Amino acid sequence: MFASRHFFGTLQGKGTRGKRIRHAEKSAAILVLSLLVFVSFGHLPVTGTNRNAASRLSLSQPLTVRWRYPSDATLNLTPASDNERIYLPLAGGALVSLRANDGQLHWKSEIGGEFSAAPIADGRAIYVASEALGPDGANHPDKGSLRALGLEGGLTVWMKSLPIAIRGALGLGHDKVVAGTGDGKVYAFDKTTGNVLWVVPAGSAMNCQPVISGSAVYVGTEDGTLLSLDENTGKVRWRYRTFGPVRGPVAVVQDTVYFGSGDGYVYAVSEAEGHLRWRTRTGAGVQAVRNVADGLLVASLDNFAYFLSLSRGKRIWKRQLPGRISAQPLTTEDSALFTPLSSAVGVVLALRDGKQVNSLPTGDSINTAASPVVIADAVFLTTDHGLLAFSHPVEAKRTDKP
Repeated sequence: MFASRHFFGTLQGKGTRGKRIRHAEKSAAILVLSLLVFVSFGHLPVTGTNRNAASRLSLSQPLTVRWRYPSDATLNLTPASDNERIYLPLAGGALVSLRANDGQLHWKSEIGGEFSAAPIADGRAIYVASEALGPDGANHPDKGSLRALGLEGGLTVWMKSLPIAIRGALGLGHDKVVAGTGDGKVYAFDKTTGNVLWVVPAGSAMNCQPVISGSAVYVGTEDGTLLSLDENTGKVRWRYRTFGPVRGPVAVVQDTVYFGSGDGYVYAVSEAEGHLRWRTRTGAGVQAVRNVADGLLVASLDNFAYFLSLSRGKRIWKRQLPGRISAQPLTTEDSALFTPLSSAVGVVLALRDGKQVNSLPTGDSINTAASPVVIADAVFLTTDHGLLAFSHPVEAKRTDKP
């Protein structure tokens, strides 16, 4: 089955393999994807989250379509990006490199098989996880691989074969790629060679978005456990058990780790020992949390977005959206962009009070867990029928790419 065909079963708790999304992390000066995570809501050097700070993009101001890349093969996987290009994974194992400012096709690469996790990029390569296909076209869950593709032509730099496919998303550190597999193992790969630096059994299947923050790696399991591992050795620092799958990325703020669980709670635990500091109930499973100025932004599968205090988890505001929220939101200093499922519009809420301040009509249904991505002055949304680039009207120039 393709990644897009796993998604809804995952949301309904049927144990199928939904694709998690990884998201863009940006500095205050320029917008770049860095991971750990991107992850969107995701990536993540300092905070361990996918926090986006756009200096040239205001989500609350009017945004119109600058260009579109039409395709009926989009997946539930967040595209990878750097500060010049976006790398869109498609069904059938095709990865297309598009120029961010005008959507011009740079190259297209066929990896063979199907994507099994969201790709991620840095200044040296795009890292891609896939699963093999059998003679009948069916996926073979016992066959996986991770490869690095060159930025300029999409050619394979190195490839590592795995007994089980990677699930969820990839975590990116300074010198390593971290990933979890369907058989419950956490791998750390050397970014330059693809060699396995360490592998650790997590005790349960994984479909998560790893986060590297400081000297720790954070990964979640399908049995509800969040693990903190030593980045250099893989040694388990601590485990915290919840009552639902932990699939989204964590947010690390100072000495506290924040994360959501399929049991409907948001948790705050100490970074050093994993001791519970507080937990707050939402109306359904939580796969997206992100630290923003003065609080914690939470997206829940109950159709609501929540804004909580960091210190005690007290709810500051709550806002209903026109669909369940699985994708990680994109944030700027004062706003957050959500892409609700079964909707044809991206919704922008003000962080101060949760009121809607803008919308991004896509014209297509959004039935994907792919998160919004921002590069410089443009924001990118994945829909059922392609990729859309939005920018401010004074700069917008709409073109359709074949």
